[in-house]
Amino acid sequence: MPLRISLACERYDRVQALFDGRVRIEGCEVNCVALSAEEAFHRAWNGAEFDVTELSGSTYLMTTARDECPYAAIPAFVSKYFRHSAIYIRNDRGIRTPRDLIGKRIGMPEYQMTACLWARGILEDEYGVRPRDIQWFTGGQEEPGRRERARLTVDKRVSITPIGPTQTLAAMLDAGELDAVISARVPSCYRTNPLVVRLFENFRAVETAYFQKTKIFPIMHLIGIRKSLVEANPWLPVSVYKAFVAAKDIAIHELKDAGVNFVTLPWVYQEVLAAEALLAEDYWAYGVNANRAALEAMTRYSFDQGLSQRKLTPEELFPAGTHEIAKL
Repeated sequence: MPLRISLACERYDRVQALFDGRVRIEGCEVNCVALSAEEAFHRAWNGAEFDVTELSGSTYLMTTARDECPYAAIPAFVSKYFRHSAIYIRNDRGIRTPRDLIGKRIGMPEYQMTACLWARGILEDEYGVRPRDIQWFTGGQEEPGRRERARLTVDKRVSITPIGPTQTLAAMLDAGELDAVISARVPSCYRTNPLVVRLFENFRAVETAYFQKTKIFPIMHLIGIRKSLVEANPWLPVSVYKAFVAAKDIAIHELKDAGVNFVTLPWVYQEVLAAEALLAEDYWAYGVNANRAALEAMTRYSFDQGLSQRKLTPEELFPAGTHEIAKL
């Protein structure tokens, strides 16, 4: 009998083949549930509702370091994103360079949020702006009441203040109660208030230069499997990992079809060629070795910022069988 499992994930193009059945997980019968990443994370850390689920990379590191994570991850990085574009500022506060953020009031939905982990790490590594140089405020971006999804530990020198129960970061930035916001989602006031701009409006050029210097394509989310299932079925992580690799390969193949646009954009094929030229032919690589620079950076950031109680190695984040899959 196949193992019956549930899977919760954003319906990215790189997982679409799992949802529509073109790719199957060996030995499993899968019930796929399409959820926003935020909802998947909330339900993962508040009841571990799904057998296989999309996870926040930062929260996974933090909870794994203190042996509190209910999931074992596989190195299928379903979300990657350069995060220089995630810093939104008021242009009436004298902020012209990253160094001008020192001493400012900056909001973020959750301090442990992966996009914010990367943004803080990049600000320190590339521009000398340390987390303790900023006054941080956390809470819902567009809706009030958001809280940290898992128990938070941080460098005690860092100031973090939850906003009020009826406040939102977007409204506070709009009103000038915050000097900046760092978020994976575009704040609504960015579209309506001319005083709200990106710190790096030329973010594509800045992020390109960052990759050329560091060879890091930042990892945001990964896939977790309930640990109790892994213990009972040690073959499961490799089966799930192989399926996610196969689904991603189908998505890339379709993007590279020069005769048909599977994505509703012109010049898709040309964008693929540009990504290959900058990043690599396998520009959305899964696996430990292909992502070692990013994994080393994010584990270092998590430890240095006080989120992880110890510095994790890339290998200990994933079951050994998923570090490298068999090749013909």
